[in-house]
Amino acid sequence: MKQKVKHKGIWILVAAFLLVLAGGVFTAVFPDRVPVLTQIVGTVTAPIQRGTAAAARWLNGIYSYTYKFDAIQRENEELKIRLAEMEEKVRAAEASERENERLRKLIGLQERRKDFVFESASVTSRGSSNWASTLTISKGTASGVEKNDCVITASGYLVGVVAEAGYNWSTVITVVDTDIELGGMIYRTEELCMVEGAFDLMSQGRMKLSYFSEDSELMRGDVVVTSGLGGVYPSGLPIGRVEDVRMDASGVSRFAVLAPMADLSDLTQVFVIKEFMIEE
Repeated sequence: MKQKVKHKGIWILVAAFLLVLAGGVFTAVFPDRVPVLTQIVGTVTAPIQRGTAAAARWLNGIYSYTYKFDAIQRENEELKIRLAEMEEKVRAAEASERENERLRKLIGLQERRKDFVFESASVTSRGSSNWASTLTISKGTASGVEKNDCVITASGYLVGVVAEAGYNWSTVITVVDTDIELGGMIYRTEELCMVEGAFDLMSQGRMKLSYFSEDSELMRGDVVVTSGLGGVYPSGLPIGRVEDVRMDASGVSRFAVLAPMADLSDLTQVFVIKEFMIEE
């Protein structure tokens, strides 16, 4: 088979050579018949020229497509980079706005409670288990933070209490931790009560309100704040909002379920109250 193809190619070359040779002889012998020869040659070569032109257009199309495809790819990459830069600027602006909002709220709190001395701190980690709900913050004894200092948000909502203070860090037990126990006051009625963590409520992000009177007018939506009694914690810090009022297991007394005012799952910055005026 290969031998046949080879012989066929040779005969094509021979035929082309003879055609050119015949054309030369014809031109020499019959110079006045050149136009006729030109037409013959044109007729024979026209399909070849058309094929060559088509091939050239095809190759040019491929080159153009490849060039345009590469250009589109480069443009896409440039657009991706610009989009990423714009998204970063938007995130920075949003973060800046959140920071400004926190500062505005803190300034408002400072104007209301001029006796407070704050220490700003970042939340560096969270510890949550079946028996504890804690935060680690970026300030400690080097910044004047001590055990039992209250930790709040910029709005003044109680986050928790410092349980342990290191040199440049502190562990905070949150208001839903089972070890938390604070004197509270129902803001609407000024009735005293107790806020404490409960094992069965901590997993729901809730805490327990107890030791209020049997004839208490406690209602859903009531805000509970720190009482300030005993001088350990400042008074008037919002702790939580009454979500439900229930009977205990014995069926003798009532307790309330409190939802924290602070969004404990979304904290990035907190404020430690290092000093405050004790109310007699």
